[in-house]
Amino acid sequence: DVGKGKRVRVMKGHTDRVGVLTWNSHTIVSGSKDTSILFHDVRKQDHIIGRCQMHTGEVCGLKWSPNGRHLASGSNDCKVAIWSLQESHEPLNVLQGHQAAVKALAWCPWQSNLLSTGGGRNDKCIKLWNTSMGECIESVETKSQVSALLWNREYKELVSAHGEPSNQLTLWKYPSLCKVGELFGHDDRILNMSMSPESSMVATTGADETVRIWRCFEKSREHSLNLTEDSFSSIAISNGVR
Repeated sequence: DVGKGKRVRVMKGHTDRVGVLTWNSHTIVSGSKDTSILFHDVRKQDHIIGRCQMHTGEVCGLKWSPNGRHLASGSNDCKVAIWSLQESHEPLNVLQGHQAAVKALAWCPWQSNLLSTGGGRNDKCIKLWNTSMGECIESVETKSQVSALLWNREYKELVSAHGEPSNQLTLWKYPSLCKVGELFGHDDRILNMSMSPESSMVATTGADETVRIWRCFEKSREHSLNLTEDSFSSIAISNGVR
């Protein structure tokens, strides 16, 4: 209970660390170093209602599709699996092509079968997939590990967060994946990011123990193709996350 600052429940089931969680209505899905994915119904005493066991490495990425029907999972085994909410025993598709762990996952908000994925430091690629066909439709080399991905519906652009050597945010135009701009400020790799409700700003957390707020998108759509670095701004909110 966030309001009361009180823990209300502990749900067990994994045999090793839990590195990723995602909500879908009353269901929490967890991914673990034990390579399994568990579905927990928070309304039930016997909370485990499903288990996915396909990956051979730690599950480090989970993302529900916007319609809540499909779940994408990324793993240290370099694979991405697409799961159906109704059929959790076998994946609908297994997407292969990355050469490192896949933590960064983002479903396109205006095209339900389009998924973007980002690979770790031995891969450094962003890939776009048709999840219905299980096919990679575009790929770009970013020259650094990809730690997170976000879509912007209004501008039809993809935002990627990166690690060494530059620890930057990069904006890409869809569908060409041409680079629109880069944002620098973190002194260590970016760990995660989130977009504001109105989709104009992005918040990032870094291994440099800072949270930064980036003004990436104007509310008016009359820009995007001719952005310079001066078009972006950031504010360091905290110098010590822990």
